[in-house]
Amino acid sequence: MESGGKQVTFQLMMAVGAAVIGSLQFGYNTGVINAPQKIIETFYNETWYDRYNETISETTLTTLWSLSVAIFSVGGIFGSFSVGLFVNRFGRRNSMLMANVLALLAAVLMGFSKLAASWEMLIIGRFVVGLYSGLSTGFVPMYVGEIAPTALRGALGTLHQLGIVIGILMAQIFGMEAIMGNASLWPILLGFTFIPAVVQIITLPFCPESPRFLLINRNEENKAKSVLKKLRGTTDVSADMQEMKEESRQMMREKKVTIPELFRSPLYRQPILIAIVLQLSQQLSGINAVFYYSTSIFEKAGVAQPVYATIGAGVVNTAFTVVSLFVVERAGRRTLHMVGLMGMAGSAILMTIALALLDNLPWMSYVSIVAIFGFVAFFEIGPGPIPWFIVAELFSQGPRPAAFAVAGFSNWTANFIVGMCFQYVLQLCGPYVFVIFTVLLVIFFIFTYFKVPETKGRTFDEISAGFRQGAGSSPAEKHSPEELNSLGADSQL
Repeated sequence: MESGGKQVTFQLMMAVGAAVIGSLQFGYNTGVINAPQKIIETFYNETWYDRYNETISETTLTTLWSLSVAIFSVGGIFGSFSVGLFVNRFGRRNSMLMANVLALLAAVLMGFSKLAASWEMLIIGRFVVGLYSGLSTGFVPMYVGEIAPTALRGALGTLHQLGIVIGILMAQIFGMEAIMGNASLWPILLGFTFIPAVVQIITLPFCPESPRFLLINRNEENKAKSVLKKLRGTTDVSADMQEMKEESRQMMREKKVTIPELFRSPLYRQPILIAIVLQLSQQLSGINAVFYYSTSIFEKAGVAQPVYATIGAGVVNTAFTVVSLFVVERAGRRTLHMVGLMGMAGSAILMTIALALLDNLPWMSYVSIVAIFGFVAFFEIGPGPIPWFIVAELFSQGPRPAAFAVAGFSNWTANFIVGMCFQYVLQLCGPYVFVIFTVLLVIFFIFTYFKVPETKGRTFDEISAGFRQGAGSSPAEKHSPEELNSLGADSQL
């Protein structure tokens, strides 16, 4: 299978496939808690009654439930911030392998919480699986970005997001009452994390370590070369080796970069700002609000079977991630991100109008469903997949782990804030809640237009050279429109 002169080999797909199981776990555990809400709340109530001989108060129940949902993001914040501790010490692949200890522990805690009549076990399990997911959101895009050929980096990078949305869709389907979203099987629904973890533990040892890590961090040139030959399916890997050696030389000049240095050094200030804002554009776009509360939004829109409409949104989500996969290397990252943001803003306006007029015009419920599907589709064209893998592209090997930690931390913190605040903001604003997201989407669009460079088809070294030039160039220098487009409209100024 050829693509842009680069071969997709079995070894490459096996490595990417095994890694993306981590993304699937993240998606699954994001979505799994929605469907069985009422059943788990009943479990909390019964356990409380058995212990204290009184029914649980409404406030305590709401607090425990919010904690069960939000503690996942807290785990994610800690996990994402710890990425750098692992990847440079143990390597990218071994870090993914080791993280599965957390996935197995979480599966046991959540799976046996009902048997042990302990809601504490469920909440701790959610925290542990959050830790695992936080680590995965750093490990997976970094590993995939480093083993992928330049011409396929965007397409393969999108597979991380595809893993996430397939995980969400699986959680939505398994969470149906007829399958596992019922009073007897919900512990299995939550403990299902065990199975992908075992699959990943079996497959990862057959996958190679990142050749970039072997050459640049470990200085094992022959090992890196033989890994590359397997990944590329060719004996001539001199171009790849040359590019990595160039990056390695560049890195000799840079010392290992810590998180504070990312913000202090004028060389990294712009790429780290771009990385953070793109992660925020993903989380503050309102997509999590749609997914966390999709069932209630569909109920409000008057859908008779909201669970099927939610699954419909999950299917749209997955389908458009696949579309993005094929388009990202043709259209480019910057363009797709802007198209996605604008499309989402349009859908959010449509949704606001539909929800506001719903009481007077019942047919508006169909408009709100179309708007939700449109919102989800545009999200997966740009803001869904792109922020994850563009972090790997904006930084060379030295600052990359620190950059992933900062980007992941921003993403999870925003995720947590939206998860905690959306319900209160919804009570306050009613149907106009999406106006807030529309304003944010427009701000992110303007930022992307002026600041984000196009990274399509450029090597890691060329991209960081663009920023070096940007940090050192004088305002008096003139640049052609092509150059400006490839470096974000004013990243030179």
